Amino acid sequence: MLQKSLAFAAVVLLCVSIPAVAQSNFAALSGSVADVQGRPVSDARIEVRAKATGLVRSVPLNSNGYFEVAGLSPGDYGIEARATGFTTIEQPVRLEVGQQMRLDLTLSLGEKRESVDVIGRAEVLKTSDASLGEVVETKSIEELPLNGRMLLDLALTVPGAHHSHGAQAGDMNPLYWRPGQPSAISISGSRPNANYFLIDGVTNTDPTFNTQNISLSPDMVQEFKVQTGSYAAELGGAGGGQINIVTRTGTSQFHGTLYEFLRNNAMDARTFNEMEGATIWCGTTTGDR
Repeated sequence: MLQKSLAFAAVVLLCVSIPAVAQSNFAALSGSVADVQGRPVSDARIEVRAKATGLVRSVPLNSNGYFEVAGLSPGDYGIEARATGFTTIEQPVRLEVGQQMRLDLTLSLGEKRESVDVIGRAEVLKTSDASLGEVVETKSIEELPLNGRMLLDLALTVPGAHHSHGAQAGDMNPLYWRPGQPSAISISGSRPNANYFLIDGVTNTDPTFNTQNISLSPDMVQEFKVQTGSYAAELGGAGGGQINIVTRTGTSQFHGTLYEFLRNNAMDARTFNEMEGATIWCGTTTGDR
């Protein structure tokens, strides 16, 4: 009986853990390594180094020369491929939230101490999935003006997204709605209650009204992706837009944010009836001037 109970508990834990892994904000890098004649270099190794933290992950290739590195946080990376008898190649890449990138590398014959540095980033085509959407990057979050510092206002910069109405507006009866958590955004013509919100791969969607549970400060967010259609199965929590937010993480460099919040009427323009010394004249004029 004890063994059956333990087996049942293991099955339950496995089933519970599958959804948590499926819907993820992490990126994945896959590809192949071949020589100049297109033959796979199966004894090569791939090193992925995070520029922000210096963390290095090393993976081997399979017999066909293919590799895959999953669970990578969004950010800048340096990819290095090395094999005995070939020149080492290094290439920078930038991974975005939830991105499935494929990178095929070619090694040329050379001595072990030689290396090839790829300075520029090549445009990487999306070949692993057919999802549609845009990523709101760190530069946009830091520099675009936000009235009230509401992060979701930046989702309106994505094509196909616009303000909508309903319970998700956050201005209804506070006993039944979520005041101060506006998330009434229509994406690709869908209703605002059809959107799905994620923070670091964890559900941030109110199950009652399909609003966002927590509205994060822009200073906490690294980037977020708004998928508008043809998204993968792990983002199937709702049929509308999928808003996947990634928070900032620590790096090997000191950084922080400083801002001032000021609200008064000292610099406001005067209203129409407060204007002094103005003469208002209404009438008709005939003849030439």
